Amino acid sequence: MSQRVLTPNEIRFLQEALGADYKTGDIRLREGEYQYDLAKAIASFHLELFFPDVKDIIKRLYGEDKTNDIQFIRKVQTILKKMEKSKVVRILPKNKPWELQRYALSSFKFRDADKNLVFLAADEQIKQTQSLLQSLLNTQGAPIAQQNRVKTKIGMLVSIVVVSYLAILWALTQPTIEPIIFIPAFCIAIACSLALGKMLSKYNL
Repeated sequence: MSQRVLTPNEIRFLQEALGADYKTGDIRLREGEYQYDLAKAIASFHLELFFPDVKDIIKRLYGEDKTNDIQFIRKVQTILKKMEKSKVVRILPKNKPWELQRYALSSFKFRDADKNLVFLAADEQIKQTQSLLQSLLNTQGAPIAQQNRVKTKIGMLVSIVVVSYLAILWALTQPTIEPIIFIPAFCIAIACSLALGKMLSKYNL
């Protein structure tokens, strides 16, 4: 399973889940039941540093064909929603409106509604995943720093464009247009707008 670069929030969710002690939920997590199987599947994705959507989970548990069954997908989503209310999973916000929501566990260890202790991964698996995550953070540090620099530049360009257009509007509302204000503001607004467009296109933002 290929994983895109993790966002700071995703890294935080994984670190919290990997380091969390027993969470108490008001839902049963009995082996063989839907909610247990779903939690176990999400855990298996997290061990690969991946946040699955409902189709990813269904494909791993029930096969490719079931991912085309709309009624079954809705049934699974309903169960996942109940699991969210029980603090077993988190439903992550969508990155893009057309994407499916993805899911994160709040922990790998639970005390369920029947007071049973439930382990969704062995301690050794959790330790290996913590090491894998740390290794990823070491290699991902440079891209994250670059991304932050790009966001800072974009913010600066947006600010300059806004100020320039405000200056243009102010100049146009005066009885006499002052070329010394209008022309530089117009040139700066055009140049920064073009630079902003290129940057947004280059980094696919």
